[in-house]
Amino acid sequence: MKLSGAIAFLLPALALGAEHYLFSSFRGNGESGVYFAHSTDGYQWAPLNGDQPVVKPQHPGMLMRDPHLAKGPDGWHMVWTTGWTRGKEAGAKLTIGHAASADLITWGAQQLIEIPLEGARNAWAPESVWDANAKQWIIFWSSTIPGRFPDTEGTGDTGYNHRVYAITTKDFRTFTAPRLWFDPGFNCIDSTLVQTDGKWVMLFKDERKNPLQKRLRLATAASPMGPWSGVTEPFTGDWIEGPSVLKVGGEWLIFFDHYAKPNYYGAYRTTDWKTFEDVSPKIKFPEGQRHGTAITLSSSDPFVQELGKKRPR
Repeated sequence: MKLSGAIAFLLPALALGAEHYLFSSFRGNGESGVYFAHSTDGYQWAPLNGDQPVVKPQHPGMLMRDPHLAKGPDGWHMVWTTGWTRGKEAGAKLTIGHAASADLITWGAQQLIEIPLEGARNAWAPESVWDANAKQWIIFWSSTIPGRFPDTEGTGDTGYNHRVYAITTKDFRTFTAPRLWFDPGFNCIDSTLVQTDGKWVMLFKDERKNPLQKRLRLATAASPMGPWSGVTEPFTGDWIEGPSVLKVGGEWLIFFDHYAKPNYYGAYRTTDWKTFEDVSPKIKFPEGQRHGTAITLSSSDPFVQELGKKRPR
């Protein structure tokens, strides 16, 4: 996949030496592919490629929901949700999607990673993180295994009762067996990680509907492998999901998808991970943006250089 020349004409002149931010996301049900948006301040986001998908599905019927970008020593990796549930046909496999890129411009073949989690109904919102100490990738996602956590059955939507599971890999070809990675004692989805002040912070959605939560909470660990502890009280309103974290100057922006009416994409701001300010009125996103990832790029990054080749004069 090559970025089209139309992308550059949507951007203002690129400031030399400035940091640039890229947001991956999806639209609708994820059937059309992955979209990118660009910002230089983390607040105002401009769609790229004419607000058309920059990475399209290569497998028939596959969705590309919740696209997550992460960089390691072997380049960029994107993982995503390929479908709502495991297929009903005999022998149907549970999968997540994966593709790799050296520069975010050209992407390799799309891989379906099988999740051999016996009895699992789904595999939602996968993310990956490079564990530098263990020299391996951790891939994690949320699944419901009916009957596994009977004490919390009935707290979610239509039989869902999620926990977070993980596998590890060094090469995205061979993988360890899935294991339970995070269990706060209740239904949870959409976990994402950030490293700050010598620790790892997990943001995740409390997915309980009975009683109503649908809010974001935090947990912490010394390593990206966990164990995770110190689950906080919710710091957001309800009907919020899909957190993604971006550091802009001395503050952290925690983006979220408010998926109930009024539908909007917003953000909370924090400097200490203890107090949070809703700055959604200051945020502007492309219309219809859904759950994705915000990352930081420098002006010397090949992706930013590509954007600047045909910028307006």
